[in-house]
Amino acid sequence: MRRIIEKADILIEALPYIRVFRRKAFVIKYGGQAMMSDKRRRSILQDLVFLSSVGISPILVHGGGPQINERLKASGKVAHFVEGRRVTDAETARVVEGALDELNQQLVREIREELKGHAKGISGKQGLFSVKRISKKELGFVGEIVKVEKAMIEKLLEDSTVPVVSPVSRGGDGKLYNVNADEAATKLAEALRAEKLVFLTDVNGILRNRHDPTSRIPTVKLSEVDGLISRRIIEEGMIPKIKAAVHAISRGVKKVHIINGSLPRALLLEIFTDKGIGTEIVR
Repeated sequence: MRRIIEKADILIEALPYIRVFRRKAFVIKYGGQAMMSDKRRRSILQDLVFLSSVGISPILVHGGGPQINERLKASGKVAHFVEGRRVTDAETARVVEGALDELNQQLVREIREELKGHAKGISGKQGLFSVKRISKKELGFVGEIVKVEKAMIEKLLEDSTVPVVSPVSRGGDGKLYNVNADEAATKLAEALRAEKLVFLTDVNGILRNRHDPTSRIPTVKLSEVDGLISRRIIEEGMIPKIKAAVHAISRGVKKVHIINGSLPRALLLEIFTDKGIGTEIVR
């Protein structure tokens, strides 16, 4: 009986959040090693279906670095990166397209068939993103987003369908471009003026001590970001995500969350509980 009562208490705690966030857009970026585990992936997708079922409008933007690397290795190519971006020749661009298309279809299939949710795959190359080539010539066919056709996403949300977005896109020259999934999620959240932009990572948010997973900072204000970077509390791979968060909030996104996507029920615990499990970045 006690466990049943505890479950009921959890639902009551979530109720005010469900009311406030109904019909609000949540852009959730998902990628990396967390996607390689069937158990972790299913947990995240279940959370998405739950959000949609209670009237919230989640949009899933996915990368696929491990899947791309596996395909490149199988074809005899070696992955190269410059400042965190994948060097992409024409052949690599086709590998990226194939890996992300396959992953997109898999995620949609799991939501529809296994979890009985409503989802539709959509790719940047379908006109969702207009891109131009990044000026660094050594990167090759790597694009940056200059425009988002948000109506394509809004139509799906009106139908209570979860958009599952692959960032690979075509430029005005008709060529295929590799687009960073963090950038795609950020630009999409800005265009929609989303309530939340959520980055699923493999750490428990921003940590005061990166060697201590319990040293999480629950809330960071924009005015605190530069100081945290200068003191090297925010460093390395976290810096681009934090800079994206700052940019998104300055363009109308209400909050940005950085959470550990490997934790069970990660999205629900961050969104529907008073304490949360990650770091929220606020104005």
